[in-house]
Amino acid sequence: MLDERTKQVLFAVIQCYINAPGPVGSRVVTKKFSFGLSPATIRNIMSDLEEMGYLQQPHTSAGRVPTDIGYRYYVDSMRSEKRLINKDFLLELNRKLELLKKDINAFLDEASKMLSYLSHYIGVTMSPNTGITTLDRIELIKYRDSQVAVILFTDEGLIKNRIISVDAALSQRDLNRIAAYISSHFSGRTIEEIRKVVVKELAREKVLCDSLVEEAMKICGAVFSASPGNVYISGLSEVLALPDFCDIDRIKELLKTIEDKHIIIKLLDKIADEDGPQVIIGSENPLDEMKTFSIVAATYKEGSRPMGAVGIIGPTRMNYLQAISIVDLTAAYITEMLSYK
Repeated sequence: MLDERTKQVLFAVIQCYINAPGPVGSRVVTKKFSFGLSPATIRNIMSDLEEMGYLQQPHTSAGRVPTDIGYRYYVDSMRSEKRLINKDFLLELNRKLELLKKDINAFLDEASKMLSYLSHYIGVTMSPNTGITTLDRIELIKYRDSQVAVILFTDEGLIKNRIISVDAALSQRDLNRIAAYISSHFSGRTIEEIRKVVVKELAREKVLCDSLVEEAMKICGAVFSASPGNVYISGLSEVLALPDFCDIDRIKELLKTIEDKHIIIKLLDKIADEDGPQVIIGSENPLDEMKTFSIVAATYKEGSRPMGAVGIIGPTRMNYLQAISIVDLTAAYITEMLSYK
């Protein structure tokens, strides 16, 4: 534990560094904060903080910058602070209520853009894992001779579209009958539950009497495969404009991480069972690809069941309090909307 005076100096250095990247000296802290302490005293405290691992000195003659440990202490200490409510953000989320009711994917795409716009970092949203969503109904539309467009509607408002191959002899009337059969037999079940039933039915395919039921099972086998939710990422240009990414190697590292959406999915999955906003700072990241970045993320739920996640990715020199507030508000809003569906 740090005493109050030491804590104030640490937080002052962090706030200065967040506002303007570059080593922070004792004179800067003296000018910007009214601690009633001399530059020499502040310099001694900063030296102590460096020895404890909260600050580091890039060069001998330079000021100090926060370490990941320093950021962690700062975030944990400030969690009890009153959250900032961005009224414009709340109004914009409310305006998109109708869009959410119709298609949660479209809403989440917009939400990632808003997260980025407000934070000036990368906004990330992940739609519900297909396996845990609940089927409402299915529609099958003949597309080409042996191809069918499948549209899945779930109780959570998730709409999934895909093209599958079927027997070319199936007419649109046959497809309508198959869709009605699937909807009536599986409505209200999760996609994962349906998949398990279909696997069993396909194993005893030879005893299925109705050929259309047999086709229905084959179509189900092709459609109901559990898969991670879609990931929406926005704001790469916002982050690349930050001084933290003036180094071409850091830009390449960031681009590689963002391009591989499986990395983001893995990271968001790790916070799925946690309550409230989770902050993962730099070296704390379990994935090597993310160890030079920080992420603030939270899950949204339907009742008590985690459905997906929203988050912000940025440099470790992040405005954590603002990011926590925006992410928390977004997750809570989506949870509330899902509860009224």
